[in-house]
Amino acid sequence: MENQKNIIAMRVATYEPFEAKAYAHIASLGLRHAEITVPAPDAIEATKAELEKYGLVASSMHGECDVSREDTAEQVAAQMPAFAALGCKIMFVSVARGELAADVAYARLHAAGEVAKQHGVTIAMETHPDLITNADVAIETLTGVNHPNVRMNFDTANLYFYNHDMDSVAELRKVIDRVASVHLKDTDGGYKLWHFPALGEGIVDFPGIFSVLDETGFAGPCTLEVEGFEGEEKTEELILGRMAASVEYLRKLGRI
Repeated sequence: MENQKNIIAMRVATYEPFEAKAYAHIASLGLRHAEITVPAPDAIEATKAELEKYGLVASSMHGECDVSREDTAEQVAAQMPAFAALGCKIMFVSVARGELAADVAYARLHAAGEVAKQHGVTIAMETHPDLITNADVAIETLTGVNHPNVRMNFDTANLYFYNHDMDSVAELRKVIDRVASVHLKDTDGGYKLWHFPALGEGIVDFPGIFSVLDETGFAGPCTLEVEGFEGEEKTEELILGRMAASVEYLRKLGRI
């Protein structure tokens, strides 16, 4: 059984190029939650049926929230029927403002948050440059956006990938009150090094991460993301094996 304090999920995209195996494999590992891509309108019912077939639910969905568009809020609104149909409350997004003025990006994200709020959905912005690069940048951005339904997806490995001299536990403590979801991903800690092994094989202090989550009563989804190594040949055995090893690691920690 999963720890009642956290929803432990698996990100389907990390099975690439074997996504077709994901649902069955996730279920076989004893998990009941998955992070999926927002299905197109004509694929919502099929997606729902496929999840139900394996006893899974979508704990979060990767959607689109492009602040370079003047109609960002409308873009988000168009995806809300999928969230309603699948009973999902977390919209995971990667957002960058680029050359767009910060106040314009904040205003568009605020409007998107208002749309999400109307549907009981929270937008969780990934730990990516240039709006959620680290805890300090995330606090600045989310303060500027100023909407309770626009928050952070805390990625335990991206902090090292995009920054120097990081401590993911210390970063989480800084920003925990603004975190809506978590990506559990390990790393060797190298800056801009694509080296993401199975959980427990890198430097991320997962017991420390869970300690902060538990101390603060965090109950959002914690999603496994195992992205492997740059340049490696991906095989089904390799990908599924890393997922299984990661789940076993969490099981040993008592999280599953």
